[in-house]
Amino acid sequence: QVQLVESGGGLVQAGGSLRLSCVASVRTFSTYIRAWFRQAPGRSHEFVAAVNWNAATTYADSVKGRFTISRDNAENTVYLQMNNLEPEDTAVYYCAARPGGLGFSQGPNDYGHWGRGTQVTVSS
Repeated sequence: QVQLVESGGGLVQAGGSLRLSCVASVRTFSTYIRAWFRQAPGRSHEFVAAVNWNAATTYADSVKGRFTISRDNAENTVYLQMNNLEPEDTAVYYCAARPGGLGFSQGPNDYGHWGRGTQVTVSS
């Protein structure tokens, strides 16, 4: 069974940084689009960023210039470097994956593989 496992969440003050990691349990995911979503209390899943197999990226407007997504296919891992964090970034962050041939999507229903999430809390 394919697994995506996130790590790196925690509590940080506004203006601080965190780096999230998501490891896939199978090498097949090296050709998949890997993405990060987040869900704040009482809200639906929100697209954050995605990277395809050749490192092309796309970001939500709310995180452009602050967050950077990257991947290491040799390690089956995708990262989300989050800088200049704001209290509004507080959420559970999930990694997700979809086949690379389908192209980028910001819709959570378009991703068939999900991790269990990691909590990010930004204090003011």
